[in-house]
Parts: sequence; C-alpha cells; structure tokens
Amino acid sequence: MKVYGIVNCNTVKAARAWLDRRKLAYEFVDFKKTPPTKELLARWCKAFGWETVLNRRGTTWRLLPPAAQAGVRDEASAIALMLDRPTVIKRPVIDDAKPRLIGFDEAQYARTL
Repeated sequence: MKVYGIVNCNTVKAARAWLDRRKLAYEFVDFKKTPPTKELLARWCKAFGWETVLNRRGTTWRLLPPAAQAGVRDEASAIALMLDRPTVIKRPVIDDAKPRLIGFDEAQYARTL
C-alpha cells in the first residue's frame, strides 16, 4: 500500500499516525520529491472524480491567481494544474492495486482498511 501526500500536511500526519498505531505497512510517497504522473492522476480522477482529487480548500488553491482557478473547468485542466502544482491534490491518497481512499476520515479508514 502506498500513501501519497506531503510530509508537513496535518491530514497526512494524522492518517500516517492512524496507520502506524494499527501497524499497517505502507510506503510513503512525498508529492514534493516524487510528483504523481499524469497516468496516476487520471486513475485517481476516475476512482474519486476530479472535483474530489483537486483540493479547492487548501492553501495552494487559495493562493492561485483567479485566472488560474477559473481555468480549471474539467478533468484535463485539473490534471494539468495538479501536474504543475502537486500540492493542490487532496491528501493523503491511499493506493495499492486500486485507489482506495482520499483524505482522512477515521471511520472510513476503519471500514476500508
């Protein structure tokens, strides 16, 4: 199982702590060091919907110029932005043979993992 995110994200920290407490093995992939590929983003968008994968609540989105925000109209434009700025991806993403979870909800983690 892989956990995708960024090290200093509080949501990622909470998810990793939850996994560690339950001794669930995972590989952590830092978006800043290893950005996701176009194919991986397309897979996540297919599984969760591009509107979910694109984090419009985060700092990266809020700091984008209004024209850049307005330019995101569909999956292709969302993926282009996420490739350019991986920190705009909702996190963490838990993926193994198929995308399983996005974000952190303790109850959802307990049901799924």
